[in-house]
Amino acid sequence: MTRNDLIDALLTEHGRTFAAELGARISKNTPSPLFRLLCLALLTSAPVQADIAMRAARAMGEAGWTTPQKLAGSTWRERVDVFNGAGYARVDEKTATQIMDFNDHLREHYNGDLRRLRAEADGDLETAKRALKRFKGIGDTGAAIFLREVQAVWPELYPFADKAALSAADKLGLPADASKLARLAGQKNFPRLVAALVRVKLAGDIDRFRE
Repeated sequence: MTRNDLIDALLTEHGRTFAAELGARISKNTPSPLFRLLCLALLTSAPVQADIAMRAARAMGEAGWTTPQKLAGSTWRERVDVFNGAGYARVDEKTATQIMDFNDHLREHYNGDLRRLRAEADGDLETAKRALKRFKGIGDTGAAIFLREVQAVWPELYPFADKAALSAADKLGLPADASKLARLAGQKNFPRLVAALVRVKLAGDIDRFRE
C-alpha cells in the first residue's frame, strides 16, 4: 500500500472531524459553533474517555447551552446533572465549576466571540496557543484539539497537527511532520486526516492499518 492509498483509507474509514461528530458547524465561522468546539476541547482535556467527553459536549447542546450567554444562565446543579447524565461522573462537579470560569473569561475578554481571539493571534500559532491556555481548564491538550479542528476555517493556522496525530502518523509510516503530511493530503483534506489519525489511535486500530 502506498502512502496515498493509506491516506485514502484513513479518510474513508475515520476521516470525520470531531466538530462534525459534535454537530458544530464550524465552517460557518460564527460564535456558537466555535464556542461548542472549545467546550469539547475543555471536556476532552479531563481524564475521561474521548467518547464520554463527546457525549458531555452533546449534552450541553441538548441542554441549550450553545452560546456563552446561554451557559451563563445555567446553575451549578444543572451543569452537574447534565455532565453526570452524560457519564461524565468522576469530574462532573469540578467541571461544572471550571466551565463557568472558562465561560466568564470568554465573555469578559472576547465578548463571547472566539473570532476576537483569532484577530488577537493575527495568524501566529504560538500566540493562539497562549491565548487558548488562558481559559480555565485548557492546557496543551485542549489547545491542540481546538487548533487541529479550527484550522479548517482559520487557514492561517494550517498546517497544524498535534502530538497524538503525529504519533499515529509515525507508527503508520507516514511523516511525523505537519507540513509533510499536509503536502500528501492537501489543505482541504488535512483537518480530516489529522482527525482520522487521532481516531485510529483512540480505536487501537493502528496495527490493522499498518498491515
